[in-house]
Amino acid sequence: MNLNRCMPPEAEEHRWSKVCAVRDIPALGARTLNVGGTCLALFRTADDQVFALRDSCPHKGGPLSQGIVHGEHVTCPLHGWVIGLRDGVAVAPDSGGAVCYEVYVSDGEVWVDLTAHAAIATRRASCA
Repeated sequence: MNLNRCMPPEAEEHRWSKVCAVRDIPALGARTLNVGGTCLALFRTADDQVFALRDSCPHKGGPLSQGIVHGEHVTCPLHGWVIGLRDGVAVAPDSGGAVCYEVYVSDGEVWVDLTAHAAIATRRASCA
């Protein structure tokens, strides 16, 4: 999920971690961060929207950060799976999903909810 909102809800401010500036992520590209032993990929679209996924394709674990960003999708460099940046879901005919993190941008800074991934990963695993 990507909110790209200006400010987080006041009651939820403690969830958010500032991770980088938008300018630190190449347009139509990605930047990786190690967060608690997990590699997180931040993607920037042509219209400066920012999305965050775990840097692992649901197919074979390929590095999504090295893929090609197009629209609101990234194509895995290993086997060509197309993954939605907004929700982490693989485009049909492929199935599965990458762990997705909520993002918001404020004053050119990127904030990520690093607590959200566990609930999203658990929900997806239970659907399999």
